[in-house]
Amino acid sequence: MEALDASRLASEGLEARVLARCGSTNTELLASREPFVQAVLLATEEQTAGRGRRGRRWHAAPHAAITFSLARRIARAVRELPALSLVAGVALATALRALGAREVALKWPNDLVARDAKLGGILVETRLSGGMPLAVVGVGLNYSRDEALGRRLGRAVVSLEELIADLPGRNAVIRTCAAELLRALERFERDGLDAARSAWPALDANAGRRLRVRLADGRTVTGLAAGLAEDGALRLETRAGTRVIRSGRVAQVRARAA
Repeated sequence: MEALDASRLASEGLEARVLARCGSTNTELLASREPFVQAVLLATEEQTAGRGRRGRRWHAAPHAAITFSLARRIARAVRELPALSLVAGVALATALRALGAREVALKWPNDLVARDAKLGGILVETRLSGGMPLAVVGVGLNYSRDEALGRRLGRAVVSLEELIADLPGRNAVIRTCAAELLRALERFERDGLDAARSAWPALDANAGRRLRVRLADGRTVTGLAAGLAEDGALRLETRAGTRVIRSGRVAQVRARAA
């Protein structure tokens, strides 16, 4: 397994750093008081306290996973920043498909899936930096096959090794993903959510499927997935009409409606 190399991850407008081990790449960047005059990518060989959405732990075996975060200041209103999860998801799915993982799709709002199994996840966190929002996009991807991970999580998982016949090394995968993510953040800063929302239908893993969504307060809503609302929220066609879900977790997926 090749070692991560900051010199192979950096690109124009993006500074790259590599740690042998850390708790969380998101936490490391969020705790920094540097001005972030340009985007910064932080990757680690081993992440011991990775986090998913809603405080869930992200499991990643050393060297079998890809874990990195990208920090960039975003000149958009704070109220628009929740859409960054969708922006990041679309960017990463696009990058992985370009690398050969043609089956990669998105489960709202930002889980990367393929073959009805989880490939990776994204956690976006923000804070102010110099009076401007700083977005830190954390990414976790299953790089190598890890059968123990599926048993530990109690769900189906898939790796890039299973999806790409001629799988590039981890440095190349991270560099490609980071470059696409950086372009997506630039488009979001310039144009808002339009580009990501337009790309969503082609990447939507659950289009037309009956979903059960668990809301933040513990209640559940069931309906047919019907794309995205203007602000990136999930639209569900329920018996009572269209329901717009802005915060929740897809807890169950059934076959597409006939």
